[in-house]
Amino acid sequence: MKLTREGIRDRQAFEQAGIRLPSYDVDALAERTIAAPVWVHFGIGNIFRIFVGSIADRLAEEGRMDRGITCVETFDYDVVDRIYRPYDNLSLSVYLHGDGTVEKKVVGVFSEAVKAQASDEAQWNRLKEIFTAQSLQMVTFTITEKGYALRNENGDYYGFVRADIENGPAQVTGAMGVVAAMLYERFLAGGAPLALVSMDNRSHNGEFLRNSVMTMAKEWNALGKVPDDFVNYVSDESVVAFPWTMIDKITPRPNTSVAEDLEAAGLENMQPVITSKKTFIAPFVNAEGPQYLVVEDNFPNGRPPLEEAGVYMTDRETVNKSERMKVTVCLNPIHTALTTYDCMLGYDLFADGMDDPELHELARRIGYMEGLPVVPDPGILSPKAFLDECMNDRFPNKYMGDTSQRIATDISQMVGIRFGETIKAYVEKDGTAANLVAEPLAITGFLRYMMAVDDNGEPFELAPDPMGEEMQAYMQSNFRLGHPEEVGDKLRPILTNANIFGIDLYEAGLGEKVEKMFQEEIAGPGAVRATLKKYLTA
Repeated sequence: MKLTREGIRDRQAFEQAGIRLPSYDVDALAERTIAAPVWVHFGIGNIFRIFVGSIADRLAEEGRMDRGITCVETFDYDVVDRIYRPYDNLSLSVYLHGDGTVEKKVVGVFSEAVKAQASDEAQWNRLKEIFTAQSLQMVTFTITEKGYALRNENGDYYGFVRADIENGPAQVTGAMGVVAAMLYERFLAGGAPLALVSMDNRSHNGEFLRNSVMTMAKEWNALGKVPDDFVNYVSDESVVAFPWTMIDKITPRPNTSVAEDLEAAGLENMQPVITSKKTFIAPFVNAEGPQYLVVEDNFPNGRPPLEEAGVYMTDRETVNKSERMKVTVCLNPIHTALTTYDCMLGYDLFADGMDDPELHELARRIGYMEGLPVVPDPGILSPKAFLDECMNDRFPNKYMGDTSQRIATDISQMVGIRFGETIKAYVEKDGTAANLVAEPLAITGFLRYMMAVDDNGEPFELAPDPMGEEMQAYMQSNFRLGHPEEVGDKLRPILTNANIFGIDLYEAGLGEKVEKMFQEEIAGPGAVRATLKKYLTA
């Protein structure tokens, strides 16, 4: 059995292997999509294929959408060459449920895969054709939070961003440069409306995307590379909209045991690959069943009937509340808090860490005790019910195989969002956050993790992180396990850095508490465990 358009013609073989196939005509869908694209997506990795792709797949299955998705990659072109083209853009979704059952479904809505590479004339021209099509209604994104970032922690443009600004729309390399360049092509072709929809885990993600695109447009305008009318076009949200969203689905990296099971069932070439950009990806995607997508309904050129595939279409305020519920209370802060301690205490799988009494209590306090009292209720989703599902069903799902190392990826970009909003809420409500315990303990865990030494005193490798090397170098040059007396005020530059935590932790009443907790956690081998017990069993 082959995961190709020709291969899936043998429906009986796939069905005998327990793999569902598309009921729609994949070839015809692709032909219509290439001729008149409606939906473009940037960032064509795992969560896109199993979540965003499932939305389009369901609409196609039910006859509610007759076009697929145009897939665009701006960062890792190997994904196109090794995962999309060899499999005729087909993907296999594998749902791993907590009761041990598995669902498998071939997804055929990825109609075209394009490299956003200005140096590849054919691909670049095709991207221009796509963006100048009047039929195009929306562009969605799962490029991770760092994909939108233009500046480093010091506020300076990254080198590639500076180059994109100076070179202009014709020679861009970064994701935001590519998006702005394609909007310029659409503007030159008549300025048809469009919605650009970030689906990344970022507070106010639509605003973040808009600000990055607007920055590129204004910088080009200041250099005389684009006219004023282009800036006006991008600025007008009745023409170019940037809806806010909340997205939620836990999607681990591909599990080799899943690949082995698929190959044992007769499906060829299912093993994961590691690309030149260190992307760990496979022809299949494994993930949990639950998924949530809340979208601000602002689409000036129309849109597919997303609500028919389980998407909550609503207003910006409700999206914002839903996103804050998930990202700052119910899911992401618990992930971020526990993953650092998992790495230091020797837990590979996140679900195993949830069995640890101290870590389970840390999760409970972050969510129920410190988070829920200050999180707004979005109305369409119950924060308490959402948190219950995470704590009782999703986090303990051992069949997912989700590793703490994966969850810790880019963690320095996340701690401010995950913990800062709750801290700010207490400062606003009480004038101080000094009474919090779990939140500062989570921040302390992040700092201790950045020393890259576990609770036994053994070194371990940090997960990939844009600030990882810098943070690790600072922590290791200033702090030593077994020497808490050396801490002094050496944490102050970090704890006052609003670019990391979103707030000065001393002004919030937590700086000294984190210093004390950190001193306790570096007292020697076993100090991390002892500190957790001290604060979580009181």
